[in-house]
Amino acid sequence: MKLGHNKNFTLGAVITAFMLAVILVGMVWTPYDPNAMDGAAKRLAPCLAHPLGTDNFGRDILSRVIEGAGATFLIAAATVAIGLAAGLVIGGLTGYYGGWLDEIIMRLNDAVAAFPSILLALVLIALMEPGRSSIILALGVLFVPSFARIVRAEVARQKSLDYVASARLMGAGDMRVLFGHILPNIVPVLLPSVAIGFNNAVLAEASMSYLGVGVQPPDASLGRMLNEAQSYLMSAPWYALSAGAAIILLILGFGLLSEGLGGERDA
Repeated sequence: MKLGHNKNFTLGAVITAFMLAVILVGMVWTPYDPNAMDGAAKRLAPCLAHPLGTDNFGRDILSRVIEGAGATFLIAAATVAIGLAAGLVIGGLTGYYGGWLDEIIMRLNDAVAAFPSILLALVLIALMEPGRSSIILALGVLFVPSFARIVRAEVARQKSLDYVASARLMGAGDMRVLFGHILPNIVPVLLPSVAIGFNNAVLAEASMSYLGVGVQPPDASLGRMLNEAQSYLMSAPWYALSAGAAIILLILGFGLLSEGLGGERDA
């Protein structure tokens, strides 16, 4: 099945492209200053001046959703990048060499994976301080075990294939074989996992911000917006709906991409 004819992939690509376009525009322009308060415009319903209404401080919700989506996306992307980079190195070395190195590193890997992820993230952030850098580092550490397992299993399978033996016969060293031949060949296997990882990172960031240890005010965060909106679910439901819809679209887009990439690989 070609990706162009894969409905999940196509729909996921459209949703993701839309969200990325909104985020990119938001980096240079928003309808209002996301942090500008207006005491005379508190909890306005959606209207021409404020298409998504205003919050309890009179701030434009559309502007804050755009900024919050950008913050969530960048944090999720950085988190996945850290987890993937470390997972490639750890999984690649353990899968290629095996032996005592594999035993020691993978036992440490299992120990990290055994802790509840949210609890471990809270502990790591508590050792630092709430903020973007802390949440990126904490969540990045939590994503290492899952990527390392996938890479390890695939490298262990690939190292016995003919193209690896040919590379060795041509004089390629271990590092060149591993990083120049094997790892590039496992990219198709990793792509669905990266998309799933992004979804998990979006949810984790929103959860951390909801609990107050993620992006700090006055900067916008989708999770913190949900926290603030829960007190106004009856009087201003558009507040929670707007932030929730942005989270859903980010997750849905990459979720469909993951399904599309996974179906293409299986085909």
